[in-house]
Amino acid sequence: MDVRSVRYALTLAEELHFGRAARAHFIAAQPFGRRIQQLERELGAKLFERTSRRVRLTDAGERFVPRARRVLRQLDALMEIAEGDHGEPVLRVGVLGFGLADRWPATRSLMAGCRPDVDLTYVELDWSNQYDAVRTGEVDVAIVHNVGGADDLVVETVMDTGRYAVVPADSELADADRLSEHDAADRPWLVPVGQPGLVDWTGGCGTRKPVEVRSPTTIPLAVAATGFLGLHGEPATRFFPHPGVRYLPLDGPHSTVAIASRRREHRDTVAAFRSAVRASTGLERLRHEGTTAER
Repeated sequence: MDVRSVRYALTLAEELHFGRAARAHFIAAQPFGRRIQQLERELGAKLFERTSRRVRLTDAGERFVPRARRVLRQLDALMEIAEGDHGEPVLRVGVLGFGLADRWPATRSLMAGCRPDVDLTYVELDWSNQYDAVRTGEVDVAIVHNVGGADDLVVETVMDTGRYAVVPADSELADADRLSEHDAADRPWLVPVGQPGLVDWTGGCGTRKPVEVRSPTTIPLAVAATGFLGLHGEPATRFFPHPGVRYLPLDGPHSTVAIASRRREHRDTVAAFRSAVRASTGLERLRHEGTTAER
C-alpha cells in the first residue's frame, strides 16, 4: 500500500474538496484523484462519494480514517527515531521459522528508508534458543514464537496466525478441508521442544514415542519422513511448501509471533526496527481491515 496515497485520503477526509486537498500536497487535482481511486481499488471499497456539489465519506471511509491515522502515527514515530544517533551500522536480527512472513518486504523497505546506513544481518533461531539469543547478546532483536517464559525481556506481539496441522500427503486426512483435535487424536504427532510454553500451544497433541523437532523449519520434512503429524502457523503454507505434506486448518491455540529485545536496550537501531515492524503490521492490517466493520 502506497503511504502517500493514504496521506492524500486523510487530507481529503478533512477538506472534503479535491481541489483544496490536492493543493495541500502541491499536486494537481487530476493526479490526486487518480491516487485516491487507486487506493480505493486496492482496498476494494469506495471511501468517498463524489457529486458535482460535494464530497463526503462513505461508511467504509468512516471506518478507514481512524485506522489510517494510527498507521501514519506509527510511520511518523519511525521517522523521528531515524533522526537519532546513527552510530550502529549493523543490526543482528534473530529469526525463528517464517519470522514476519509476508511483512518482511515492508519492514525491510521501511528500515532502508529511515536508516539506510544500517545493515540487517539475520541469525536463524530455534525454539530452544529464541529467547536466550537475545539475553546473551547473540542478536540485538528477535522475531520469536511467543510461548511465554520471557518476562525478563520486552516481548511485543505483532502477528497472530491460524493453527495448521501438517499431514503426510498420502494420509487419508490429507483430503479434509480442516481438522479438529478429535479427528487426529489417535495419530502420532511430532513434538516441538525447547520452551515449556510449547505444551500449551500443542494443546496436548503428542505421542507415546515422540519424534522431537526443535525448529519450525524442520517440521514439513519431518512429517514427510516419519508419517507423523505436525503443527505450524498459517504462513508456513506459503513459506514452507513440501510435496510430501498438506496443510490443514486445525482447531486450537493460534501461533503468536512477537518481537523480543532486552529490557535495558536503548539503541536507536533496535527502536527503529521495532517501529518498522509495527508500521508494516499497521499497513498490512489497513490493507485487509481498513474498510471492514470492527470485530
